[in-house]
Amino acid sequence: ASFREDFGAVLARARAAGVDTIVVTGTSIVESGHAAEIATAHGLYATAGVHPHHARDCNAQTLPALRELAKHPKVVAIGECGLDFNRNYSPHPDQEKWFVAQLELAAELGKPLFLHSRDAHPRFAEILRNLRVGKAVAHCFTGEAQELRAYLELGLYIGITGWICDERRGAHLVPLVKEIPRDRLLLETDSPYLTPRDMHPQPRARRNEPAHLPHILRAVAR
Repeated sequence: ASFREDFGAVLARARAAGVDTIVVTGTSIVESGHAAEIATAHGLYATAGVHPHHARDCNAQTLPALRELAKHPKVVAIGECGLDFNRNYSPHPDQEKWFVAQLELAAELGKPLFLHSRDAHPRFAEILRNLRVGKAVAHCFTGEAQELRAYLELGLYIGITGWICDERRGAHLVPLVKEIPRDRLLLETDSPYLTPRDMHPQPRARRNEPAHLPHILRAVAR
């Protein structure tokens, strides 16, 4: 919804900045369907999954719907799925149940995973360890050293966002990012969220967008 009014201009700015591979994140059945439609219309990619915030809304139709969405040629991963023990929009048992269900679906389909964990370590890592997942991205990593090392031991790829550009909340990531092997390091914006705090001037309405990815790249490179 944040890009509805100027989607074409957002894509043009991204491509002008050298960002030509964009993944539109699915966070519910409905939004995953929208993500696939956008990806088809604009030459992008998408994920299909249920974010832990929406775990309480899952039912018997959820997995069949995700399985069908995952057949779409533009859907490259299952997710965004995982655990969020920070906002707790869904009860922990619901979050864990549907996290495990999506991990099992990804294994069944041979799809990579796009994972969410906030204030959920070590339970998040424990579930992954028990199920021995395949390729997976720890999306928007903001954790501490112990959490990072646990994820690397599990073979996860680590997604670094503009959080590393925030001198208040992200300063701990500056030394930590050096521990991520080059072949496990991914860069992402998480737009429209997490606009890099050290961008000057700040974008209007502080909305993040894919064109800001090179700014995050430069921060990580430093």
